Amino acid sequence: MSGKSLIENGHPYFVPTDTLEDSSDSWPQGYLSLAHYDYLGLAHHPRLVEAAKAAIDRHGTGVGASRLVGGERTGHRALEDDLARFLGVGGVLSVISGYLTNVSLINHLLGPKDLVLADELAHNSIVIGGKSGRFDWRTFEHNNLDDLERILDEVRGTHNRVLIVTEGLFSMDGDISDLPRLLKIKEKHDAWLLLDEAHSYGVLGTTGRGLCEHFGIDPNRIELTVGTLSKSFASSGGFICANAEVIEWLRFTLSGFVYSVGLSPATVASSHAALEVLASEPDRVTRLRANSRKFLRGARARGLNTGSAIGEAVIPILFDTPEQCVYVAEALMQSGIYAPPIFHVGVPKDLPRIRFFLSANHTEADIERVLDKVSESVAATQIPERIGAE
Repeated sequence: MSGKSLIENGHPYFVPTDTLEDSSDSWPQGYLSLAHYDYLGLAHHPRLVEAAKAAIDRHGTGVGASRLVGGERTGHRALEDDLARFLGVGGVLSVISGYLTNVSLINHLLGPKDLVLADELAHNSIVIGGKSGRFDWRTFEHNNLDDLERILDEVRGTHNRVLIVTEGLFSMDGDISDLPRLLKIKEKHDAWLLLDEAHSYGVLGTTGRGLCEHFGIDPNRIELTVGTLSKSFASSGGFICANAEVIEWLRFTLSGFVYSVGLSPATVASSHAALEVLASEPDRVTRLRANSRKFLRGARARGLNTGSAIGEAVIPILFDTPEQCVYVAEALMQSGIYAPPIFHVGVPKDLPRIRFFLSANHTEADIERVLDKVSESVAATQIPERIGAE
């Protein structure tokens, strides 16, 4: 059955979620979202809202040009410098779009006779960045570092520079990369590593400093990391971490930065406020982790398929068919729980799923409510009469 026929009676995408929030009284237990990656529960935090409003009052709604030719606000460097200190890296450069960050950066680093070698489940921005350059592009099996090393043994000698690209926390599966072994492999083969930590900053590690903190590794052993301001930092935009000299070079040469407008004053201010809250309230990371583990344990106890998820903010539940996936998502929505189905786009066709984003603000009652409804809906799809009627 095609994706179009599955949703021909109305689809769950592009839903005006503010309308759902306004209609919260329509459901006995209210409206609940597990479709948004507000991991630390900061999107409506008074400190962020007040910071954004104050920035607009002072600077207006936009910066009017790229930072190189139109100048920047003091807040841009202040945010980047504080991010660099928090993450323990040499420097940070913020970019208007997280997606654009990967696309622009990968193309900028490599040329003919070079190779990009990426995890096969890496984000689309990595795929597009890797396939659109003048260099070779290959993938290795998801989180299979034996496969990565096999490929490097075969082809390293025929390429000038090699860039290995993977993610810290994978956004569709909720699993992580084996960073200690990755570093050994890239050092052995004289390669560079680009680590996308979009979903792992604010999530992994005791204080939310990402995959390096999770494994107790110096982040300066990694050539480049990419983050986003749209998840744990509850705003929008992307950023690059590297040593100070590389960041200064990128300020003058990276097309996605040089030819794009700078982050808006409200975005800079709210992101900076989020960073300050994260640094001063690491218990938010602890609560997020506790909620994630509760969700994972509860899903598995109910016999639900969570794949390779480790219980860190992103937890998918996989279904047998796209039809079952859509049915469960619709049942959730009918009970006031927003968690759209994912099939055909971004995941293998035979692995439809609903991806659940946990937040530090979710309660144990929220988690039980969601899992009970999923379990109940899955059971309903397994009744022969129901399947025939559908």
